[in-house]
Amino acid sequence: MSDLETPSVFGQVAAGAPHLSVLLGEVVAALASGPGDTVVDGTFGAGGYTRAILATGASVVAFDRDPSVARFAAEFSATTDTPATESRFRLIQDRFSQITEYFEDASVDGVTLDLGVSSMQLDEAERGFSFMRDGPLDMRMGADGPTAADLVNELDQVELARILYVYGEEHASRRIASFIVKRRAEQPFTRTLDLAAVIERALGGRKGAKVHPATRSFQGLRIAVNAELEELEAGLLAAERVLKPGGRLAVVTFHSLEDRIVKNFLAERAGKTPGGSRHAPPVEKGAPASFQLTSSKAIAPGEAELAVNPRARSSKLRAAVRTTAPVWSAA
Repeated sequence: MSDLETPSVFGQVAAGAPHLSVLLGEVVAALASGPGDTVVDGTFGAGGYTRAILATGASVVAFDRDPSVARFAAEFSATTDTPATESRFRLIQDRFSQITEYFEDASVDGVTLDLGVSSMQLDEAERGFSFMRDGPLDMRMGADGPTAADLVNELDQVELARILYVYGEEHASRRIASFIVKRRAEQPFTRTLDLAAVIERALGGRKGAKVHPATRSFQGLRIAVNAELEELEAGLLAAERVLKPGGRLAVVTFHSLEDRIVKNFLAERAGKTPGGSRHAPPVEKGAPASFQLTSSKAIAPGEAELAVNPRARSSKLRAAVRTTAPVWSAA
């Protein structure tokens, strides 16, 4: 694929995409897919990566636990100009960690994951992800499990502070948790802007800060609600299992917790480092390398992409190629 043909954020903007897939051209290049290949798009969203992968001639099996993305899959199949696309595309409404339930070992040529919350989810107030738009305090990517309201109204103060500190990297977690517990005793939290206002008061207001005071707390709650780090760890293990020798993995992360897990996993599997952090999947030391890194450093978006899509500013792409070595033991 030439530079002129490489998909980019600019084509998505021109097409009025509801969500701009970050590092799109770089992900497609890292996957290096073509006719006859099968690629798993583990985070379908609005289909940005899927559309670009199909354009290479590969088949795509997409996963997404969010039931609202079905509308994009239907539109996707109906509007694509790629010949015989419908026979090369399938959407499975499930978590990407469940890939092994649908594929045999060493049976796919590529796996890509675009982690975190999508622009669509942030922009839809009723999903409860945004501290800038009023909506129900939900934050679930799927349709099951406890909501963010359940967590802030029911967890004890110590556990709530732990979630904000570990998952949100919020250093004022204890103070925020104290404010939340005191307020919920008077009235339970049900709305996003209500919670954001209490967090802002706990931190003494914005005081000209460029980042909203509730940013880290909302991140922590969202990660906890959706078990995102556990899902990522399980998804990486699943990708290692289903990828063929020579198959490629491309993962886009958006914050340090995600990136650390991916970085440590790939470094360990490539034989670059001993056992990893408390967030990394448990590994067997000394096993033959099951991945070969395609780059020693993460790939970041360029200035041109950031100018069009500021939400890409914290994104990083890490990629690797599956070797012929056996899957590492997870025990």
